[in-house]
Amino acid sequence: MTTSTHTSTQPTHLPFAVPVMADLDWRNTDTSGVSERIASSLRLLQQAVTIQRRLVHAGDKIYESGQPFKYLYVLNSGIFKTINASQDGREQVVGLHFKGDWLGFDGIARGRYGCDAVAMDTAEVWCVSYASLCQAAATQPALMALLHETMSREITRDRDSLLSLCTLSADARVADFLRYWAESLAQRGLRTDQITLRMTRAEIGNYLGMTLETVSRALTRLASKSLIGFTAKGRRDILIPDVTQLVAFIESSLPAARMATLQ
Repeated sequence: MTTSTHTSTQPTHLPFAVPVMADLDWRNTDTSGVSERIASSLRLLQQAVTIQRRLVHAGDKIYESGQPFKYLYVLNSGIFKTINASQDGREQVVGLHFKGDWLGFDGIARGRYGCDAVAMDTAEVWCVSYASLCQAAATQPALMALLHETMSREITRDRDSLLSLCTLSADARVADFLRYWAESLAQRGLRTDQITLRMTRAEIGNYLGMTLETVSRALTRLASKSLIGFTAKGRRDILIPDVTQLVAFIESSLPAARMATLQ
């Protein structure tokens, strides 16, 4: 693993307002609010505890399953995926993480990380000692609120992913994956009309519980409906003319998907 470590940031313990947390689901279109919330959270964390900055590159792991848990990691830039490995060696993508997201909560209960956290591009990660974070949060209500809100957000995200897996059709599941990717970028002030997926079709299928062929057919059908397009550069570059149209397509498929689930 190739990493670079920057100078630590010392806490200044300044007073800070409790940040407002906004849900990252398809009904939330307040991209400026989410961007402001992420920036406020990063400032609060930087002021409250000592930060170790690490620069990582695509393929680098900041922790692996089974390693002793000591740190939580906050993304200041870049995209990460978390992976679980089965006993027979197969890997399952279980999470995608963007700027402002926290990694490592799965290590708290057992004292060891439960998955691998892998960079999908060049990224800056903030390493925070969990012991120091808890100590600081005990005397700073805003930091304690941030920690609780972040944990709650992770639980909600896992619930929403499971709901999508159980209730949406294959095409809607792929559309929701693209919607989530695009809106995550938009909420961080990045371009969304053309996105570069950092995953292969096989990895997307792995994440969504689908085969590579099913993902490819779903993308083709979404393109035939003019909901997405492909650039001449490559199949990982996706054009999204209007994210709201993707949202409408997902929502239109919900009643039928739920009915099929109940039958």
